[in-house]
Amino acid sequence: MTVLLLLLAALALAYFGAGALSWTVLFTIAALAFSFTDPGFAGLLVVWGLFIAAAVLLNSSSIRRRCVTAPILAWVGKTLPGISDTEKEAIEAGTVSWDGDLFTGMPDWNKLLAMSKPTLTKEDKAFIDGPVEQLCEMLNDWEITHQRYDLSPSTWKFIKENGFFGMIIPKKYGGLELSALAHSTAVMKVATRSITGAVTVMVPNSLGPGELLLHYGTEEQKDYYLPRLAKGEEIPCFALTAPKAGSDAGAITDKGIVCKGEWEGKEVIGLRLTWNKRYITLAPVATVLGLAFKVYDPDHLIGDEVERGVSCALIPTSTPGVKTGARHLPLNTVFMNGPTWGEDVFIPMDFLIGGEKYIGKGWAMLMNCLSVGRAISLPALSAGAGKLSSLTSGAYARIREQFNLPVGYFEGVQEALARIGGLTYLMDSARVMTAGLLDNHEKPAVPSAILKYHNTEKMRAVVGAAMDVHAGRGVIKGPRNYIARVYQAIPISITVEGANILTRSLMIFGQGAIRAHPYLLQEMEAAQNPNKEKALDDFDHLFFKHVRRNMQLTARSLVLAFTGGTVASAPESARETRPYFRDMTRLAAAFGLVSDVTLASLGGELKRREMISGRLGDCLSYLYLGSSVLKRFHDDGCPKSDAPLMHWAMRYCQYEIQNALHEVLRNYPVKALGLLLRPLVFPLGRHFERADDAICREIAEMLLQPSEARDRLVDGVYRNTRPDDPVGRIENAFLKKVGVANLEKRIKKAIKAGDIPDNDLYAMLEAAVNKKILTTDEAERYREAEEAVDDAIQVDHFDPHELPVTQSD
Repeated sequence: MTVLLLLLAALALAYFGAGALSWTVLFTIAALAFSFTDPGFAGLLVVWGLFIAAAVLLNSSSIRRRCVTAPILAWVGKTLPGISDTEKEAIEAGTVSWDGDLFTGMPDWNKLLAMSKPTLTKEDKAFIDGPVEQLCEMLNDWEITHQRYDLSPSTWKFIKENGFFGMIIPKKYGGLELSALAHSTAVMKVATRSITGAVTVMVPNSLGPGELLLHYGTEEQKDYYLPRLAKGEEIPCFALTAPKAGSDAGAITDKGIVCKGEWEGKEVIGLRLTWNKRYITLAPVATVLGLAFKVYDPDHLIGDEVERGVSCALIPTSTPGVKTGARHLPLNTVFMNGPTWGEDVFIPMDFLIGGEKYIGKGWAMLMNCLSVGRAISLPALSAGAGKLSSLTSGAYARIREQFNLPVGYFEGVQEALARIGGLTYLMDSARVMTAGLLDNHEKPAVPSAILKYHNTEKMRAVVGAAMDVHAGRGVIKGPRNYIARVYQAIPISITVEGANILTRSLMIFGQGAIRAHPYLLQEMEAAQNPNKEKALDDFDHLFFKHVRRNMQLTARSLVLAFTGGTVASAPESARETRPYFRDMTRLAAAFGLVSDVTLASLGGELKRREMISGRLGDCLSYLYLGSSVLKRFHDDGCPKSDAPLMHWAMRYCQYEIQNALHEVLRNYPVKALGLLLRPLVFPLGRHFERADDAICREIAEMLLQPSEARDRLVDGVYRNTRPDDPVGRIENAFLKKVGVANLEKRIKKAIKAGDIPDNDLYAMLEAAVNKKILTTDEAERYREAEEAVDDAIQVDHFDPHELPVTQSD
C-alpha cells in the first residue's frame, strides 16, 4: 500500500509539473518509509545513497552541470541535426502562434476561444459584394479555357482598374489594403467561378514583388512600383523555380556576377545575370520580373566575400536580354504561366529589392513572405472548391432521380455528401482561423504549411467525391460543366508553393518541431554557443525544464488516456464540444510525448525518416485543424444546425491523429521505445472512431434542402439562379424541385393509384388538373420545375465542326 501511495504521489507530481522541492520531499518520504521496513545496512546504504544523489542533482545546479549536464551537452552536440543556412532561414521565418501551444502538449483552450473572431469590415464586404461579384459575373470558364485560352481583354481591364492586383498594397500607395480574411474571401469567391481567374488575381498578392517590396523595398522602390502595381499599370511575376531547383530552392544555379557595366550612359557597379526559370505564373504577360538568384563577387567590388548568397531583384521585362512570353499549359488551366530566361543581362544595383544591403538575404525574405502568402491563396482556393462542391453536389443529388428516388437519398451517395460537407467545414474553419492570425499581425509559418498541404489534399478528396455524385454529368466537358475544370486543376495546387509530399514529410513537423517547440530551438542555440561556460549554464536551465515537461507529458498521456480525458479541463462555455476539448488535450499530450522521444532518439536521423516525420506532422496538423473547427463553432454561437458538421470534422481529426500515432509506434525505428510508448499512449487501446451513419445522414439532408446551415456552409461561393448559368441552372432547378415536393407526393400517389398516366409530363398534368389533383397554378409550377430539372441534368454535345481540328496523315 505504501509503494502504491508513493507511486500515485509521483504520478500526481509529474502530472502537475512539480518542481525540485516537491520531488525532494517525496524522495525523503520514500527513503524514510523504506528505512522502517528493516532493509538491512546494505539496503539503507543504497536507498540513502540514491536519495542524496537525487537531492543533490535536483537542488545543486553547479554539481548537476558538472556531473550530468556537461556529458549530455557533449552528446547533444553530436546528435542534434545539422542545419543548413537555407533551413535555418526557413525555421526562423514567421512567428509561432497557436501551433506553439499545441507543441507544449497542454493547450490552453480558453486562450484559443479568446482570440478575436475574424470578421469582414464594411469596406471588405463592399469590395467582395461589389467588384468581386462583378468579376465573377464576367468570368465564363468555358470561353476562357476552350476558346480564348486567356481572360478576355475586358476582364483584364476590369481586374486592373478595380485594384485586384493591389489587394495587399496599403492605401497610401493606391492599394486596397484588404484584411487577410477579405483577401482570402475574395480569392475563394473568384475560385468558385474560374480557376484561371483566381490564379490571375491571387499570385500578385501572394509570394511576389508586391509582398517583398512592402517588407524590404527601399522607399524609392516602394514609391515607384507600389502605386503602379496597385493600379495594374505593372503586371508582376516572381521567378524562383528552376529546372534543377524546385523544392530545393537553395540549389538554384541562376547567378548574378558583381561587375561594372554601362547603364543609362554611365559606368556603374551592378550585376550580370544569367538565369533559366520555369513554371512562372504571369511571366508571359509580366511587365516587371521578380528574380531570385545567387550573387558572386569574384573581383571583390563590394566586399571581401566571393559567394554572397541568394538575393532578389526587380527587373523591368523590357530590359535588354530578358526573355519571357512562351507559355506553359498547366493541365489546360490557362492562367498565364511560362518560362523566363536571360544570359549576361546587366542590371544596376538599385534593381536589388532593398538595395545592396539586402544582398544574400533573399532566402530569408522569401521564407518570411511565403509564411503569409501560403496561408491565404491555395487554402482559399481549396475552400472555394469545397463550397462549390457542397452547393452543387447537394442540389444535383436532390434533382437527379434513379429508381423513382432522388439519388441523394441513397446511403452510398449520402456518405459522399457527408464527406463533401464535413471536409468543406474543416477547410473553411482552418482558412478563417489562420486569416485571423494574419490579421493579428502573426506570420504563422507552420500553420501556413499545414493549410497548404491539408486544404489542397482535402480539396482533392472533396472534388473527387463531387465527381462521384455527379457521375456522367461531371465528366462531360462543356459550358454546362462547373466541376470538371476544378477536378482537372487539382494537381496544380498539390504541386505549387511546396510540393505536398515534401511539405508533409519534411516541413510541417521537421520545421515545426524546431520552430514551435518550447525548448528545442533554444537548446540547439545553447549547444552551438562558442562560449562554453554560457552554453553549459543555458543548456542546463533549458534541458531540465525540458525533462520536467516530458515527465509531465508522460503522466498526462497515461492519466488522460486511462480516464478517457474526463479529468482534463475544458472551457466553461463549452457544452456540446466539451468532450472534444478534453480528447484533444489528451491527444496533444500524447503527441508531445511521442514527438519529444522521437527527437531525442533519432536526432539528425529524423531528416531521413520522412515517414515518421510525416506522421508526426499529421498529428500536429489535425490538432491544429481540430482547434480551428472548435473555434469556428464557438465563434458562430454553437448553432445546433451546424452541429453535425462540427461532430463529423472533429471525429475525423481525432481518428486521423490516433491513426498517425499508431503508425508512428508500429513503425518506430527504436522498437523497444515504441513498445514502451504504446501503453502510455494507448493503455486501453484505440477507441476514436469516425462519424457514425446518423451524422452522415444529417449532413446529407442539410445539403439536400435549402437551409440556413447550408447557406452558412457555402457562404462566399458565387451563386445565382439564372437558368443560363452553369451553377445557376442547377440551383434554379433545385429550388424549384424542392418547392413542389408536396405536389410531387400527390402526383406519385395518383400515378400509383392509376388515376393519371406517367409516360408523358403534359398528359399527366392535364389529367391531374382535370381530376382536381392539382390546380392549374400548381400544375404550371410543377411543369416549370420538371423542365428546369430536365435542362439541368443535360450535358453538352458538339458537332464535329465545333471541335478543335487536328491534322493527320
